[in-house]
Amino acid sequence: MKPGERLAVIDLGSNSFRMVVFLAGGSWWKRTDEIYEPVRIGEGLAKTGMLGEQPMRRALSTLEVFAHFAAASGLDPGSLDAVATSAIRDAANAQAFLARARERSSLPIRVLTREQEARYAYLAAVNSTTLSDGYVLDLGGGSLQMVQVAERLARRSGSWPVGTVRMSERFLPGRGPAKRRQLQELREHLAAQLQDAPWLAAAAGPAGARRVVGIGGTVRNLAVAAERAAGLPSNGVQGMVIARERLDELVERLAALPAAERAGVPGIKPARADLILAGAVVLQAVLHAGRFEGLEATEAGLREGVFFERLLAGREPPLFEDVRRASVMNLAAAYQADLAHTRHVAALALGMFDELARLGLHAGDPRERELLWAASMLHDIGMSVDYDDHHKHSRYLILNAGLPGFSPVEVAIIAQAARYHRKGLPEPGPLGALFGGGDAARLDRCAVLLRLAEDLERSRDQLVRRTSLSLHDGEVELRLIADGESVVPRWAASREAELFSRAFDRRLSVAA
Repeated sequence: MKPGERLAVIDLGSNSFRMVVFLAGGSWWKRTDEIYEPVRIGEGLAKTGMLGEQPMRRALSTLEVFAHFAAASGLDPGSLDAVATSAIRDAANAQAFLARARERSSLPIRVLTREQEARYAYLAAVNSTTLSDGYVLDLGGGSLQMVQVAERLARRSGSWPVGTVRMSERFLPGRGPAKRRQLQELREHLAAQLQDAPWLAAAAGPAGARRVVGIGGTVRNLAVAAERAAGLPSNGVQGMVIARERLDELVERLAALPAAERAGVPGIKPARADLILAGAVVLQAVLHAGRFEGLEATEAGLREGVFFERLLAGREPPLFEDVRRASVMNLAAAYQADLAHTRHVAALALGMFDELARLGLHAGDPRERELLWAASMLHDIGMSVDYDDHHKHSRYLILNAGLPGFSPVEVAIIAQAARYHRKGLPEPGPLGALFGGGDAARLDRCAVLLRLAEDLERSRDQLVRRTSLSLHDGEVELRLIADGESVVPRWAASREAELFSRAFDRRLSVAA
């Protein structure tokens, strides 16, 4: 895609219709708008094999709204890609509906094959996570797609008509609590369906191959509910893992409630309350069949898969080479970070990280080094809001824009390190529930090295080219290799002695 080019992807799903507008910059991309409507076009399809008149009317009205929005936004036909999935694909009267849709909205609709739908799920998942070997799961209203991934490539896939709308209508039609017999029949049906995928059972092999990434509204909604149940901070569900035990607890809780009351479970959306139980049981069945310990959620969906195919055209498959690096650089570019400054800060911070590891003051964990790099590249993006409190603005943007490829606790450490790159003693704050053993110390090290690097680059002129550290009698001497007088950098860095001592248990002195 060319800089400034937009693409509106319209996902005509069995449960909901969604229109998402993406914008590509010179070296970045982002979503700029979204419209969502729970159309339920697949309602009644499992029983009759036909799209019902009422669901079609809802769908046509929504498509008309999408068409008007596209026209008002200046989106030409070449900037629109409307894709239909399971319900429209499987309905006996699909062609009649599509003819009415063309007449009503003039939107270019293409009906995806099962293979195409699975491919877009694969592109969405692998471009938004670090999945290399494992499985992608895409659960919609009409169907379930699974893709086996090896070395980041799609190896095989399957599709089953066990979507949330179909399974709710067939096995859980009542408005009251689910009966034990209903749940048992649903589970038996799902187990029989999944027997058609012997390659799914192979997930019980090496630990890495047991990883499964899920996309779709049901997965995201259950991830939010699991997040709330665990008392974790709510900053999106990217990278959130729904443990099998937590999913089992949610199923029991949801099954005990009438459909109308399931939205009372924290995190469950009212628009999904009547479908969420069937969706959770489908996910249970997949975890059981593959002997997975949990399901990793990504906020990317089929829409992002369609967009990535256009954005990364020319690559086959259209994948980012390094999702974590692409994620950080995309966010930095989107908020117009001063890349000459942030890259030099990162170089200085990583140089000190490596020297301190050489001196034996920390383990030199490559993962921690990458978190320090990410925080260095993003510490100033809050300047796009305002200079005052820009460290706090940076934290907000990192947490809310998200960093696909990083786990929730990794994002928390990056955000908090950016938050404390100017002053104060770092603390996990409201993100503390995400922190495990050693994470607070990791934050201290990242924050002080970022702060020192920022101090050395205070004048934004790359005066201090690099540093040299040595250890003498329990004191670390930081020597500056500069291209001129370094009074300001020395003064700024010397103020970090307290935090340095807390992070590395050594005194700090700064020399020219």
